[in-house]
Amino acid sequence: MSNGVSYPVFRTSDPAEALTLARRLLTLGEREYAQVSVDVELCTVAEVLRLRRALPDAWFRTENDDVWSKDPDERTELRFEFHAPELSEDTDDLRLLLPLWASMLDQPVGSVEDGFTALVGANYGLIRWDQVIWPEVPELGYGGRVEHDGVTLVFNCDDAGTDQQVGTHTVCVNVQRTRDAQQYAVWLAEQVDRSVIGPPYT
Repeated sequence: MSNGVSYPVFRTSDPAEALTLARRLLTLGEREYAQVSVDVELCTVAEVLRLRRALPDAWFRTENDDVWSKDPDERTELRFEFHAPELSEDTDDLRLLLPLWASMLDQPVGSVEDGFTALVGANYGLIRWDQVIWPEVPELGYGGRVEHDGVTLVFNCDDAGTDQQVGTHTVCVNVQRTRDAQQYAVWLAEQVDRSVIGPPYT
């Protein structure tokens, strides 16, 4: 089974600038089957209620260990998950679930990106565009593969892609992991006047 890998190609303190660059990258590929997913960590009740109003079809999940320990027989994969209309509006109830993650998966490209970017604020979050087919460049040993090709924009995260760092937003190109993957990622970045700026995210 093949794997994908993401190479960072742009980093900025301006989330709107990062979104613009991500969209420029998307124009390089075939987007007939492309979809977009978003995910964000919410640490306050106010953030949860604001996002729920803005994205009324979002799903919320808690990974709060205190909530989990009260009912350890619940399913383990996502622990507790709520569709936005099912989520309590009671402040005390919501506070017990924090932090909550909010997600929308496999949406039409262009449907949620602007609103989501405006809502992320200082929280860790991401936008991921999947099923983009990159151009074939035989001389670089790469033919587009829809299951791995795409773009990811990570908000408020450090250079390693692991820890929160407010004000650092990174755009990555996603490609299939091959011997020539980095060379191809460099080629993609060059098409929008950028370059690979760090080690890959896996």
